[in-house]
Amino acid sequence: MTANLTAGKKLRDLIPGGVDEYNNYSPSELQESLREIRSAIRAVAPDAIETISYFDMPGYSYEGFEYNGMFAWFSHKDSFVRLHVRPLALEKHQAELKMYRKKKAIVIFQTSEPIPTKLVKKLVSSSIKDMKASEK
Repeated sequence: MTANLTAGKKLRDLIPGGVDEYNNYSPSELQESLREIRSAIRAVAPDAIETISYFDMPGYSYEGFEYNGMFAWFSHKDSFVRLHVRPLALEKHQAELKMYRKKKAIVIFQTSEPIPTKLVKKLVSSSIKDMKASEK
């Protein structure tokens, strides 16, 4: 199957909520960093649906767009917190991301350093714009 077969179709219904529980059950040393990422995402997209996505991590979406309108997620692994956005958002901001570990659509932040909330907001905003542009 190719990805474009699901374009414009809902993959499954999203059920709002569950993010507080995700954070509360995360390791205590990561909770503040997770709250900071969550707050930065909500600052950019206060009216987005906040849910535990099909990846079992907090995700954010707007109805009516491909891929269930998902544009950002966050998660943790070991002593890191991660911001997941649409891949094009990372491609557009390569220069600003040089000092961070990253994968195709994930930026990895060490919790020993302050979360760069300004950068998180910029990446989330870019991910939203990329999602909306893909519908044109």
